Amino acid sequence: MANLLAFAAGRRAKWFVLIAWVVFAAVAGSFANKFEQGQENEQSSFLPGNAESVRALDQTKRFASGDNAPVIVVYRRAGGLTAADTAKVAGDRRALDAQRPPATGAFRGPVVSDDRTTALLIAPVKPHGDSDLLVNAVDDVRDRAYANAPAGLDVKVSGPAGFSRDAIKVFGSINGTLLLGTALLVFVLLIIIYRSPIFWIIPLVSVLFAEAGSRGLGYALEEAGVTVNGQTGGILPVLVFGAGTDYALLLVSRYREELRRHEDKHVAAAIAMRRAGPAVVASGSTVIVALLLLMLAEVNGTSGLGPICAMGIALAMLSMLTLLPALLAITGRRAFWPFVPHVGDTGSDETHGFWRKVGERISVRPRTVWIATTVGLLVLCLGLTQLNTNLTQGSSFRDSVDSVAGQELLSQAFPAGANAPTNVIVGDAARVDAVRLALSREPGVAALGDVERGPAGGRFDLTLDDDPYTKAAFEQIPALRETAKSAGGPTTLIGGPTAEQRDYNVAAAHDNRLIVPIVLVVIFLILVALLRAVTAALILIATVILSFGAALGVGSFFSIQVFGFQGMDSSYPLLVFIFLVALGVDYNIFLMARVREEAHRHGTRPGMLRGLAVTGAVITSAGIVLAGTFSLLAVLPLVFLTELGFTIAFGVLLDTLIVRSILVPALVFDIGPAIWWPSRLAQHDETRSATVETPVGRHA
Repeated sequence: MANLLAFAAGRRAKWFVLIAWVVFAAVAGSFANKFEQGQENEQSSFLPGNAESVRALDQTKRFASGDNAPVIVVYRRAGGLTAADTAKVAGDRRALDAQRPPATGAFRGPVVSDDRTTALLIAPVKPHGDSDLLVNAVDDVRDRAYANAPAGLDVKVSGPAGFSRDAIKVFGSINGTLLLGTALLVFVLLIIIYRSPIFWIIPLVSVLFAEAGSRGLGYALEEAGVTVNGQTGGILPVLVFGAGTDYALLLVSRYREELRRHEDKHVAAAIAMRRAGPAVVASGSTVIVALLLLMLAEVNGTSGLGPICAMGIALAMLSMLTLLPALLAITGRRAFWPFVPHVGDTGSDETHGFWRKVGERISVRPRTVWIATTVGLLVLCLGLTQLNTNLTQGSSFRDSVDSVAGQELLSQAFPAGANAPTNVIVGDAARVDAVRLALSREPGVAALGDVERGPAGGRFDLTLDDDPYTKAAFEQIPALRETAKSAGGPTTLIGGPTAEQRDYNVAAAHDNRLIVPIVLVVIFLILVALLRAVTAALILIATVILSFGAALGVGSFFSIQVFGFQGMDSSYPLLVFIFLVALGVDYNIFLMARVREEAHRHGTRPGMLRGLAVTGAVITSAGIVLAGTFSLLAVLPLVFLTELGFTIAFGVLLDTLIVRSILVPALVFDIGPAIWWPSRLAQHDETRSATVETPVGRHA
């Protein structure tokens, strides 16, 4: 592998690699814009494919009304509707029916509440899976309903079509915002890290090539049937920029180190790739495997996120292992101007520097340090008591949106469930009346709609008393399904927005239980293969799990107690786990791979000092970059992405500054050579190797 990793730094190979990447980026980049166009942001794109609500959705399409998403115009005046208000409602209905919005059927109503404060106009929207058509339909309704409203009359457009429109618009704006923000942030951080007006171009160009290619290949995966929504599209550039820049920092740090030892830039680049490249391969492979395991998920959105983001990490890693060394070999040491490294210069090496001093202080009382650090992390884990999965479609927007405001207005005068009725499909048409009678007796059922007959049997809507986007409504679905099947047989299905959210929550909980232990086992095996040490692998896994628990605890506490959110998405714990554990292991791999290299020559404890000293600055820089890129998710208008971005950013910093810098070194100092059991390194004689410690200012 060493010679393969050094290939791109060759005198002729560097030009071949550069040309190959330019061609690839040009071809893949030509399809990049289509990646956003192929994303699916309807609720069904997040659902488990085998859920009852999905089967109900499929059966609904066999009826004349088809897969309709009702749009509801809500008119409300708290003191009661006036004559002018009533005229406005009647006029809107005539105008909307006379010139119907795209894909919209006839308007029904006005439906006036018993207290005469609220009126509704309701129409079916049938976009045939075309997101743009649905958005245009709802926007047309809003523009006309909001015009010329009498003073004091609240008018909002809601219903399933309204919620879908708001979600589609938010997700549609994510990719461009994140791409620009991430690129700008990485640019600023690279300028600060390298203090060079030139060098930042090299790693940034390498990342940009990978990012353009990832969106082009992402479109190919969409065409192959992988479910991609705005959530995945938003996370992809963050991962590519964050991980790619991390790998670049590690490789460039080793390259600059070798430039102080070798005059020839090609030799320096080749050695850097041979020494640091395997750690990048191991860390990248860990993240890729962890992400691919998401394909086991039942939730379509989570399952689709796996291959898309794994592909992005693979491209970022490949770019840093090929294009980056080629550019380094082309530009040479001059690119570091004004801080050009020369042979014989001193730098942040294993014999001095801030991280060397940190290691020396830890080594004095390592057991006290790791116990105190562990206790501190366990205290942070107490925030897990705030963890809940109460986030719903109605509470998923950070900013005020019309669909949520309309739901709030409607629920003040009608059964809250009227905004998004539950769908009942009875396969045996002869048993429709029996199902209706049984469901009408269920607590929490406010009303039943008219029956529609079709090839799939009979269907009707069921209105709940509770807000259809609350946990109370979700908990009614199992009892309703049991009652419906008892009366109508096994072909009776219950779907609709409330059932869809409930099925999503159940599937996400299943995914959490299934995937987490598998990921831990796989990462453990990768660590054993890399470090050839069972003890070290177990220790690193344990520290990352502890770090994950602490980050999740802090994230949960801040979400509820500080940010004031209602809860977390059901997939939140799993995605935080995947990114923090896989990426957290990255930094331990970078550190321990270098410690193992140094331990062969100097012994475990001296090797720990030297490894921490020489990798401390670069790993800290990498952690800051990755945390910075993920923190951009926190500024987006969706609660789930805000929570995910904040928690992962905090967790990365925690892992970088505490776990990797303090906890792991303290454990290694305390355990000593036994950390490498069962390899031969576990029997290394440190009393002999301690005498070869290099004086300050010299190189090993």
